[in-house]
Parts: sequence; structure tokens; C-alpha cells
Amino acid sequence: MIKRTIAAILTALAIPVWAADITGAGATFPYPIYAKWAEGYKKHSGVGLNYQSIGSSGGVRQINARTVTFGATDAPVSGADLDRNGQVQFPAVLGGVVPVFNLEGFQPGELRLTGTVLADVFMGRITKWNDPKIVALNPGKRLPDQTITVVHRADGSGTTFIFTDYLNEVSPDWRATVGKGASVKWPAASSVGGKGNEGVAANVQRVRGSIGYVEYAYAKKNRIPHTQLENGNGLYVNPDDSTFAVAAANADWWSVPGMGISLVNQRGGQAWPITGASFIIMYREPADRRLSQEVLKFFDWSWKNGKRDALDLDYVPLPDSLTNQIRQRIWTQIKH
Repeated sequence: MIKRTIAAILTALAIPVWAADITGAGATFPYPIYAKWAEGYKKHSGVGLNYQSIGSSGGVRQINARTVTFGATDAPVSGADLDRNGQVQFPAVLGGVVPVFNLEGFQPGELRLTGTVLADVFMGRITKWNDPKIVALNPGKRLPDQTITVVHRADGSGTTFIFTDYLNEVSPDWRATVGKGASVKWPAASSVGGKGNEGVAANVQRVRGSIGYVEYAYAKKNRIPHTQLENGNGLYVNPDDSTFAVAAANADWWSVPGMGISLVNQRGGQAWPITGASFIIMYREPADRRLSQEVLKFFDWSWKNGKRDALDLDYVPLPDSLTNQIRQRIWTQIKH
């Protein structure tokens, strides 16, 4: 019966009987790859994607209000909330969050930090770039007597959730005083907020001596220097699609309801320690079944044809084995 249902879904996805733009809203983390996939899919099918890059919390609010066909969030919704709202959730793409900074004389990857030192910076306990803890990690580097300005998200953000999930994991002090979430109370006295990954990237570029966190594609696109980080194996690693992939290699997606697992501080070779997934939320019984079908057609095509685009933007595409399981175990719950 399940095989027949899957076959019916895939058959429906292959029939271009109705073309209307689909709507989504949420996470800024995956926006660059969704925009690229949408460009290719529009050429393929004639169907466009109207995606509002407003932050994960906004995406959850919009799908709960049924103003969009899908919501996007990097902070996964709990299984209990999904069940209560009659929704399903699945990952769409993987990527990494990176600390970025504005410090004269440093190129990408030339500044080393550990998780505990990074947490101390964002808690405001380390306030100068020439603090002995940073100097000790960077022998031979000239670090200025310059105030550190923390740049954080001003909106509810899945990127913040992934970043604070990591700090929560590596720093008992952070866990005890700040915690994790899409929004937190930032304790550093010298700090500034930015809306979206775009806003954080712009502020880091503008404010000398600043440090922030963004999805890696934003750091690369804007040529903002990123740090090396010590990972769970005690190795200093740089962010890229290969180190994100190592972090996700042993993920047990079905161990948590809604597939909402944490990928931070994973052990395994060159794993980047702040890796995460971006998730899609949809209704089991959508108000407009044709539009909901169009969303599945978009992701079906993107997963099959957009892997190179994802890698070019330093995301990690989901493996075929996982996307096949999502089609079988998640998409079959959506009525068409």
C-alpha cells in the first residue's frame, strides 16, 4: 500500500498540469540555495517560488497562520508541536554557521578560537582582542588592544538556535547563564543586533573589531573573514562543504520526532562543530492541495538536480538514501 502511495505521489509530481507560484517563508540560513534552486526550477517548470527570508521564527509563525504553503526553520519544531498543529517536518539542506570577524591584518581562517573562548567572548567576559586567552590560541599573531563588539541576530533566528546550541554544548557557563534558542538575551555589554544573516554580515563588515555569526554562504559571498574552530576531536578546522558533510555523516535522523536532531560538536575527523540542517514545515491536510503538491515537486526536482548548486554555495545536499526515506515516510503523510 505504501509503495502504491509513493508511486502515486511521484506520478503526480511528474505531471505539469497546474502552474502557480508557490509561497514559503522563514530561515535566512538556506535562502541563497533556495534562490538558486528556484531559478533553475522556474526554467524547468515555469513555476516560481516566492520565498520570504524573514528568519526561522517568522517562518514558523507564517505557516502556523497558513499564510504560506511551507515554513522554513533551522530551529526544528518539536514532535509534540507538529502533532498538535497537524504538520510534518523534514530537512531540506545542510550547512554550517561560522564565526566571522572584522580585524585588520587577518585573512579567513587565520584566527583560531575554541568553543569555550568563543562563549566567553559572546558572554562579554572577554572584551579585548589581545586578551591572554585569545593570544594563547594564536602564537605569533599580532592581536590589537581593541574592544570586541559582538554582533548578533535581532530577530528570532534558526541560525541563532544552531549557534547557541553549540555554545550550550561546549560551555557549561553559557548553558547556565544564557542557554539556547532562536532568541536569547545577549549578555555582552558591547553588542549590536542585525536582522537576518544579511544584517549580521553587514554589521560585521561595518564595525571594526566586531565578531558575529552567519551561515557560511554569507561569509563567503561577502568575503568576511571566518575563524578556525577547535572541533570535538580537538582539531582546528575550517568551514566548507566537506567539513559540514563529515559532521552530518553519522546522523540518526529518525531518533527524534520531526527529524529535529542536533549536529553541533559532532565527533569525526575534520567535522565542523557548528553544523546544522534547515527544515521545511507543511500541513498533513493542506488548505490547497495543489499548491502543496507544487512544493513537493520543487524539492523533488531540487534534490535530484540541484546538488552541484548546493555544493557551489558550500551547502551539503542530502544523500539520496535520506531523500528517498523522506519521500516514503514524510511525504506520504501529506494528503493530495
